[in-house]
Amino acid sequence: MEPGAGGSKQDIRERIWDYMESENLADFPRPVHHRIPNFKGSHRACQNLKDLDVFARTQEVKVDPDKPLEGVRLLALQSKKTLLVPTPRLRTGLFNRITPPPGASKDMLRKCATSQGVRDFSVPVGLDSRVLVDLVVVGSVAVSEKGWRIGKGEGYADLEYAMMVSMGAVHEGTPVVTIVHDCQVVDIPEALLEDHDLTVDYILTPTRVISTGCKRPKPAGITWSKISPEMLGKIPVLRSLRDQEKRAGKDVALQAEHQPFLGSASQQPAPPGTGRRPHDAPRPGADSLEAACGPRDGEDEPTATVCVGNLPHDARVRDLKRALRELRVAPLQLTWRGPQHRALLHYRDLAAAQQAVSCLRGLHLGDSTLTVALARPHNKSPGGCPGS
Repeated sequence: MEPGAGGSKQDIRERIWDYMESENLADFPRPVHHRIPNFKGSHRACQNLKDLDVFARTQEVKVDPDKPLEGVRLLALQSKKTLLVPTPRLRTGLFNRITPPPGASKDMLRKCATSQGVRDFSVPVGLDSRVLVDLVVVGSVAVSEKGWRIGKGEGYADLEYAMMVSMGAVHEGTPVVTIVHDCQVVDIPEALLEDHDLTVDYILTPTRVISTGCKRPKPAGITWSKISPEMLGKIPVLRSLRDQEKRAGKDVALQAEHQPFLGSASQQPAPPGTGRRPHDAPRPGADSLEAACGPRDGEDEPTATVCVGNLPHDARVRDLKRALRELRVAPLQLTWRGPQHRALLHYRDLAAAQQAVSCLRGLHLGDSTLTVALARPHNKSPGGCPGS
């Protein structure tokens, strides 16, 4: 049975995530909660893109870095199209252009389409580059046949699109595609949508190709009043765009109060039983790996610790950071204890630490399955880890 709709955006997310977990509809990484689900059959759904005329006509394709969109990235490379992938959390720019080695084999193209390949075979695209994106492909947690879309709650897909509008890379007629499992296609009340929410023109599932015929206008640019000073400080390319628009005479006044960016999960009601207050939720941008190395001035001090053990003898801190980045689980601080084959992840509260434990279960580095557990509250040192 497909999950129902109704309630808040977060209610819909939670029902989708719970249903996919209970029905075993996803591949690694698990659990799917707080992610764009890597659903089973994603490559089959991605192949449906070949049947769309809009893909045949496109030259430059922007595809999000989510795992279930790996098949689209491969298809774009195999079709010799220019593939643009947003940089993680927009820390170093807006896009990376994926550039496979000359004469790349099919296996090499597959590698280039993975998250590791995106890092290894890409070059940054600056704001002064002449980019004209012909097709945008985004991940979703839920989507309706009318084209209403719900992401995982951080607002990055909406922000990326708004930034592309501001830099002239897309326009109202640029088609937007999302790729999901059939169970993620649900009714979404239009009342939940806001002006900054990105809508989609096509939905691809393992069994269906849906043309939404969506007439609702897409974001017409960056809504600066929705951007907090904190978010502006964490995204250099956003500051550059603001300077450009300010020089052009546009109103670029920021959000008056310190709040997360539009669409953040922290603006939605917390799932029952989490005990999480609105200000306790993860903040977009705050969980980058730069922030994970230590809190910035004014940020919360960590109060809960997760012990990660059974690290391979040849593991390096960058290996763990890379895995945390891919899983989007980043602490306020990371303490590396390589000789002891463990690391400590420090979080600002118990709820954040418990969520990290849930997300990291089953994580592998090399051939080792890592152990993950909360540290004993009275001791955050390596000796406070369970089993030590």
